[in-house]
Amino acid sequence: MNLAIVLVVAAAIALGIILRLAVTQTLQTRGSVELNGAIRPIDIEAFRNLINPAEDHYLRRNLPPPQFRMLRRERLRAMAAYVRVVSNNAGVLVRIGETALASGDAQLAEAAGQLVNDALLLRRNTTVALARIYLALAWPYSEFAAVRVVERYEHVSGAAMLLGRLQNPGVAVRLSALR
Repeated sequence: MNLAIVLVVAAAIALGIILRLAVTQTLQTRGSVELNGAIRPIDIEAFRNLINPAEDHYLRRNLPPPQFRMLRRERLRAMAAYVRVVSNNAGVLVRIGETALASGDAQLAEAAGQLVNDALLLRRNTTVALARIYLALAWPYSEFAAVRVVERYEHVSGAAMLLGRLQNPGVAVRLSALR
C-alpha cells in the first residue's frame, strides 16, 4: 500500500514537472540549429507498430506478467524516443515555415502559415503524449495511444511537402524514413 502511494505521488510530481516545462518552454527550436538537414526522418510503420493496442494485448496474453511489464516499458521508452524526434522535427518545421512566411509569394505564405500552425499543434500533442508515456512507464498495464501524434505527424508531413514543392520543386522533403 505504501509503495502505491509513493508511486502515485512520484507520478504526480513528474507530471507537474513535465507540464511546467511544457508551459514555460518556448515552442521555438534553438536559433543555432541548421535547418537544412535538421529534420530526422522516422519510420512511421515501426512507430505505428509500437502504439498498436492489439500488439500490447497480444503480448499481455502471451507473456508472463513480469516479462510483459519489462517489454512494455522498453516499448514505451522507444515510443518516447519517436515522440521526441517528432517534436524536434515539428520545431524545425516551425522555423522553416516562419522563414517562408517572409516571402512575398501569397501561395507560399499561405502554405507556410498552414505548416506553422500544424507544426505548433503537433508540438503540443507531443508534450501531452510524452506525459502519458511517462505515466504509463509507472503503470505498464495502462492504456496508451499516440495515434494523434502519428496522424498529426502525417498531416504536417503533407504540409511540409507542399511548402517544399512550392519553394524548390526539384527537392523532396522527407519526414518518414524509406524502407
